[in-house]
Amino acid sequence: MLYLVEHFYSIQGEGRYVGTPSLFFRLGGCNMRCEGFGCVETAPDGVSVVGCDTVYAVDRHHFGDQWQGIEDWHVLLGIMQSYDLPDDVDVVFTGGEPLLYAHTPQLVAFVEYLISRHHRVTFETNGSVAVDFERHRVYKSCVFALSVKLSNSGEPYEKRVRPEVFGRIITQADEAFFKFTVDSEALEREIETITAEAPKCQVMCMPKGGSKAEVEANTEATIELCKRKGYTYSDRLHIRIWDQNKGV
Repeated sequence: MLYLVEHFYSIQGEGRYVGTPSLFFRLGGCNMRCEGFGCVETAPDGVSVVGCDTVYAVDRHHFGDQWQGIEDWHVLLGIMQSYDLPDDVDVVFTGGEPLLYAHTPQLVAFVEYLISRHHRVTFETNGSVAVDFERHRVYKSCVFALSVKLSNSGEPYEKRVRPEVFGRIITQADEAFFKFTVDSEALEREIETITAEAPKCQVMCMPKGGSKAEVEANTEATIELCKRKGYTYSDRLHIRIWDQNKGV
């Protein structure tokens, strides 16, 4: 079984394909909490939960009652068909950490369907969960946006930086790129250490923030980092436009 938190049709707000119309499936659950990001979400029981800007897709204890259990991949197909979509629209799996479900039959079958019909499929992942490319070869045809977490996430290094995992994704998948969330130039050395493990992989940096104001506050430092190091700047277009992260 996999758990679906939300789905929506919007434009891609981050990364290599920013601005591209995309159908998003946000899956529930994560192997990290990232409390260092300091975003606060009020749970249905009134408890304030601290984490990343999608903590409602991470914390099953407080938000799990709002997640939809999916036992048949045709449910996902039905959701997709309920939208008025272009024939080859991009499909993005995000979270939480969507690769927690990489070996569930529901997700594998749906991705196989999407790839067979020429959809570009992207996984937005923290790069710490392994994918079995030999058992499920369909993942070789997918795009992986590797948002390896930095120290500002509050997670320990050994947990968030796993070169043996993201390195294999980079070498096995048709397309992969790094996408870092930064809020200061002090993270420069951390990014260099991580990307040294895969020097030919594109590096994108985007400003940290769960609100328009926070994104704007961190934009200049992020751009200066990109200019200095030759990285590619990625905006967070959905937050800048709608000032939120849910449903956009």
